[in-house]
Amino acid sequence: MASSPVTERDSTARPAPRPNTAFRRLRGRLSPGEFAASVRRAARDIGERVSCDARYIGRVESGEIRCPNYAYERVFRHMFPGRSLTDLGFAPREQVRGRTARGCAHAPEAGPGAVGGDSDHHPADTYEESDVLRRVFMAGGAAAAATLGSGPAQPPGSPRSSRPVGAAEAAAVEEAVRSIRLLDDRHGADGLYRQAVQPLRAAYALLDAGAQRRSVSDRLHAGTGELAISVGWLAHDSGRFDDARSHYAEALATARMAGDPGLEAHAFCNTAFLARDAGRPREAVRAAQAAQLAAGQLSSSRLLSLLAMREAGGWAAMGDRSGCETALLRAQSLYARGPADADPEWMSFYGEAELEGLEAQCWSALGHWERAAHHARRAAELQDPHFVRNTALFTAELAGDLARQGSLEESAEAGGRVLDLLGRVRSARIRGMLDTTAAVLAPARRVAGVAAFLDRHAAGAAAA
Repeated sequence: MASSPVTERDSTARPAPRPNTAFRRLRGRLSPGEFAASVRRAARDIGERVSCDARYIGRVESGEIRCPNYAYERVFRHMFPGRSLTDLGFAPREQVRGRTARGCAHAPEAGPGAVGGDSDHHPADTYEESDVLRRVFMAGGAAAAATLGSGPAQPPGSPRSSRPVGAAEAAAVEEAVRSIRLLDDRHGADGLYRQAVQPLRAAYALLDAGAQRRSVSDRLHAGTGELAISVGWLAHDSGRFDDARSHYAEALATARMAGDPGLEAHAFCNTAFLARDAGRPREAVRAAQAAQLAAGQLSSSRLLSLLAMREAGGWAAMGDRSGCETALLRAQSLYARGPADADPEWMSFYGEAELEGLEAQCWSALGHWERAAHHARRAAELQDPHFVRNTALFTAELAGDLARQGSLEESAEAGGRVLDLLGRVRSARIRGMLDTTAAVLAPARRVAGVAAFLDRHAAGAAAA
């Protein structure tokens, strides 16, 4: 994960990067990819999620990242107890940011890519925290726009800054992607989508301005495509299907222009998911198959596993059990091969909990409620509670499957847990799932616990 775009946007304001030899010594004989995997494991140990890959390690060791964000700082301190940032070869935070750092390790500051802070936040603080994080995220997006001197809304023919687009601008776009993903993990898509459109416009303005170096141009195309997908997902999860479709199409066009099979696979992956949710299952199957064709050029079994799961979801929505089971078996077999250095950074969400959750959705679509409830329960149990949105999603799936299965009291109990979580996460998709569950439970108001759930649900809907 890149450091804050606000700190790196002007490469002329500081000297050339100095290699971080101290950090390189800590890596030892591990390859950058192997060391990145150890960073991700350490993050999971303390309830953090960082999208560390070999390129991030390379940027640290080259000195391009002078100081990590707060999420990475917590992980590094966990990996190397007793060592300060300077011991790890980083510059002091106040030197990088030009101001005194607030709180450091004792009171983490929300910043781009360092989202959610500690896992013991009180629910009453969540909305305030979320608003703060959105403002910080938008500051990062504005920084990307500012690098052009005039921003993305400038009319055609207006003069632009003569300064070339460089690595700092590409890093700003990449950081905006990570910020969106982490904010969505913590708080859901509602309220984020409209804010996220601004940095996407800034990214396209950077593409229009052009980069002198091919390596920077490639990063800009990949970053802008990933940003379009992330913004499209926010639209998708908040029920804006037409907007999501448009953003995914933009990402696909960017991938084709750049000749980027990884980005193409990601765009088709999300298109398949959207098509299933929008009631176009045949399109979902075709898009998932196209994604697998693009991903065949890569070396990631986990990516192919996810794409097979997307195909399974399309077959299930069509009512084709045979096609669904074939794709499910392929997904499980590919997943069992384990992670690889070639796994895309955006796939950090795809763990065992997600695998179980997606299978639950397949069996639910096929009407096998007991089997669906089994996998949904496993997904909710396996999901790290630090990531509230997915916990709410899998529990909402469980509540719906239990209701249709006839386990009404247990369904109401699960629905109540989702209502508790909706005080901390905003997602139209999850609310819609809970609305459907409430409709199924409505005739059984006399069953123990059902009335209480229905009343809480109705009160929450009225307040929304």
